[in-house]
Amino acid sequence: MSSVDAVVPTKALCAAYEAASAVAADLGDEESWLPTGCTGWAVRDLVFHCLTDAQRALVALHTPTRAPVDRDAVTYWQDWRPDTVGAANGRRWVRVNASMFLDFGQLQGLYLETLAAAVHAAETADPAQHVGTQGHVLTAGDLLSTLAVEATVHHLDLTVRLPHAAGPAPEGLAAVRTTLDGLLGRPAPAEWSDAHYARVGTGRTALTEAERASLGAAADRFPLFG
Repeated sequence: MSSVDAVVPTKALCAAYEAASAVAADLGDEESWLPTGCTGWAVRDLVFHCLTDAQRALVALHTPTRAPVDRDAVTYWQDWRPDTVGAANGRRWVRVNASMFLDFGQLQGLYLETLAAAVHAAETADPAQHVGTQGHVLTAGDLLSTLAVEATVHHLDLTVRLPHAAGPAPEGLAAVRTTLDGLLGRPAPAEWSDAHYARVGTGRTALTEAERASLGAAADRFPLFG
């Protein structure tokens, strides 16, 4: 049984991708150079990164495996830690590849059509099917949950300097909260908004002294992934 049964994976992924697509569709070339919440990345860099996630979704959903599951929608994130050599190399790789699109409209178009294809694939996938991604095997349902989480966190990153852009989908934020609660082993303080929890849980925002005091020893586990 999935660790995020309270979240419907297909609905969460589709809602998260549709919300992200709506923001990206309104971006112009000048806006594509604005900074984001991801260290070293402009909007166009982050759009490229999210494009590769959607491509990964398409590959995984169309490449079933009989191998046993070794990760679920929560434990998948245990491998992803901030400030590692791998994370730094990944940032550089994305910047170089995103720079090859001289016209942001080309990247934008590819991003929108790929996310639309991933939504269609998600809607027709068997949630119980085993699929491989990032060196692990998950059920397709748990894969969709991880993709919804990543898309939602990056939606928050993408709109840091886009004050008029709509926020992430509620379904995506619910998937993020459920995942972070699973990693923490307990619910976060009820007064934390979904967006705030997403930011502190992934290291985008530091815990305040009051928040650390409220969490007690659990505060030392933040960020929960990044």
